[in-house]
Amino acid sequence: MLIRRAPYARMFTWSEVTDHRLYLNRRAFMAGAAALALGAGERAEATPKPPTPGAPLKAARNAGLSSTEPATKFEAATTYNNFYEFGVNKEDPAENAHLLRPRPWSVKVEGHVARPRTYDIDELLKLAPLEERIYALRCVEGWSMVIPWIGFPLSALLKRVEPTSQARYVEFTTLLDPEQFPSQRKGFFNFTSLDWPYVEGLRLDEALHPLTLLTVGMYGQVLPNQNGAPIRVVVPWKYGFKSAKSIVRIGLVSEEPKSAWNKAAPQEYGFYSNVNPTKDHPRWSQATERRIGEFRRRKTLMFNGYAEQVASLYAGMDLNKHY
Repeated sequence: MLIRRAPYARMFTWSEVTDHRLYLNRRAFMAGAAALALGAGERAEATPKPPTPGAPLKAARNAGLSSTEPATKFEAATTYNNFYEFGVNKEDPAENAHLLRPRPWSVKVEGHVARPRTYDIDELLKLAPLEERIYALRCVEGWSMVIPWIGFPLSALLKRVEPTSQARYVEFTTLLDPEQFPSQRKGFFNFTSLDWPYVEGLRLDEALHPLTLLTVGMYGQVLPNQNGAPIRVVVPWKYGFKSAKSIVRIGLVSEEPKSAWNKAAPQEYGFYSNVNPTKDHPRWSQATERRIGEFRRRKTLMFNGYAEQVASLYAGMDLNKHY
């Protein structure tokens, strides 16, 4: 498959941030299916687009829950992405972002709750005061960024719907629409890559943790399509794929949700997927990471540096078994 890069993606390559074998292995899982699902003509017509500023979105900085590290450049954070609904290459989300229509948009909150509701996205934007929080983002592939997100605690929404005693987990579901997400299209033999729609999950206490952010913006503007518009969740102590994007449903359930990557490769992607430098992926080490914009690799911190806030959630658990 021809790999083309968006203009800003030339600032770095896979070899600068991701081990070559790892890049090929994880990508190959998706690439084989995508090659069937996408016609050559569609790839040829795609036009690389530089990031364009979105509408400004005001939010007060929550300094107490923000990293003091400098933020990754906006151009990098919006052109080097994993969002497999758009494609398997890092530049595909930026190239195909124009296909996603973030308005109108609604999010259904249902399941074991006393007050199920469907919220319009503009209603959600006013549900709680917006905060800017600068979080570290660690990808399971071994690279990382620092991003100023805008949103409000997911707990503010969950408390409104009043989870019942049967609610133990929270299940997030991403939009299913092959017209807007090219990788969801079926190819020959009706074969697709992951089992769409993309599903992720958290324990209820993880979802209610103050660090778990329901996110609608970044870098002082509305969330770009390639970063999960119009609404996503950000869970900073877990690997990035746990933070579901373009959410249309939030379900309160009693059983552990079957998440997309866990279903695809359970031996490699556990339900918890907490950042853990002592628990290697079966095919690569998680001890270090490459921060985008830095030359040398740095040590990965337990729970991505948020151990003081979240370690108690896992007291008594064997994190090598519950990875």
